[in-house]
Amino acid sequence: MPLFRDAPRPPAPTTPSKVQATWSDSMGRLAMRALQVIIVVVLLAGVVYAGGVLSVVTIPVLLALIIASAMHPVVSWLRRHRVPSVLATLAVLVGVLAVLGLVGWLIVVAVENQWSQLQDSAVDGFGKLQDFAKTLPISISESQIDDAVGGVTDFVTSAQFGSGAIAGASATANFLTGLVLMIVVLFFFLKDGPSIWEFLLRPFTGEQYARARRVGDRVVSTLGGYVRGTATVAAVDAIGIGVSIAIVGVPLALPLAVVVFITAFIPIVGATAAGILAALVALVALGPVQALIVVGIVILVNQLEGNFLQPVLMGRTLKLHGLVILIGLTAGTVLAGITGAIISVPLLAAAWGAILVWDGPDTPARPWRKKRDESITAHERPAD
Repeated sequence: MPLFRDAPRPPAPTTPSKVQATWSDSMGRLAMRALQVIIVVVLLAGVVYAGGVLSVVTIPVLLALIIASAMHPVVSWLRRHRVPSVLATLAVLVGVLAVLGLVGWLIVVAVENQWSQLQDSAVDGFGKLQDFAKTLPISISESQIDDAVGGVTDFVTSAQFGSGAIAGASATANFLTGLVLMIVVLFFFLKDGPSIWEFLLRPFTGEQYARARRVGDRVVSTLGGYVRGTATVAAVDAIGIGVSIAIVGVPLALPLAVVVFITAFIPIVGATAAGILAALVALVALGPVQALIVVGIVILVNQLEGNFLQPVLMGRTLKLHGLVILIGLTAGTVLAGITGAIISVPLLAAAWGAILVWDGPDTPARPWRKKRDESITAHERPAD
C-alpha cells in the first residue's frame, strides 16, 4: 500500500473551439454588435410599420394618453374633494370636448362671416401681384401668367382632383372613427389610468417593478407638463398675435389666432409657418406694408415666448437638443402628417425622461450617464 496517494490532477485546460475563437476576437465582437444593432433596427421598423398600418388605432390612443396625462391632476383634485370617480372623469372629459368643439365652432363662424371679404381682397391682391410681376427684372409675359392660371384651373376640373376629393372623404371617415375611439379611450384613461398601468405591471417583480413604476410616473409627468406648458404658451401667442393683427385690420384674425395656437405645439417650425400664413393673408388682403407689420408682430411675440415664457413655464420638461427635435419632427410628419408632427416631440421628451430614471430616481441608464471628469490630474487621482 503506497504511503502517499496521488494528488488529484487539475483539470486539463480547455482550448476554445474554432467557432468560439472566431467570435471572441475583435472582428467577432464587432460582428456580434452589428448583428444586435440590425435586430433592434428591424424590430423598431416592424413596430413603426405596424403603427402606420394601424394609424386609425395608434394615433387616437397616443392622443388620448397625452391628453389624459395633462388632465390627470384635475381628475385627482376632484377625487380628493370627494367627487365620485365617474363624475370627475365625465366632468373633465366634457370640459375637454367642449374646448375642442368651441375652437372648431369659432373657426367655422369666423371663416363664414369673413369669407366674402377675403375673397374680394384676394381677387384684388392677385391683380396687384400680376401688375407687380410685370415690373420685375425677370421677363414674365402675360401669356405665361395665363398659362399658369389655366394649369391650376385644369387641375381643379380634372379627374385627378376628383380622386383627391374622394380620398379626402375617406380621410374624413377615418378621422371621425379615430375621434370616437380617442374619446372612448380617453374616458378609460382618465377613470382607470393608474389601475390599467398597475395591471400591465403584473409580470414584473422586485427591481423590474420599481423601474417600471419610475418610468411610468416620469412619462406621465413629462407628457402632462409638456402639454400644459405648451398650451399656456400657445394661448399667449394666439391672443397676442390675434389681437395685434385684428388691430392692423387683417381679415380672418380669429382663425389665424387658432392656427397660431395649434402650430405652437410644433416646436421650431410651427411659429414660422403660422407667421408666414398670417403675412400672406395680410399681403393679399391689405398690401405689403401691413404684411411687414404682421411679420414684425410675429417676430416680437416669438422672441418674448422663447426668452421669457418657455423657460418659466416649461422648466426642465423639454430638454432635448434642437437637432433631435428636428429629426423627430421630420419622422413624425412623414409617418403621420400634421398629427405626427404634433405628438412626436412630447413622445421624444417622454422617452428621454424614461431614460433619465432608468436605473434610479436620479440615475440615468448606463450609456447616458455623465463620464468622470477627465481634467483630474494624476496627483488628484485616488491611490490604487
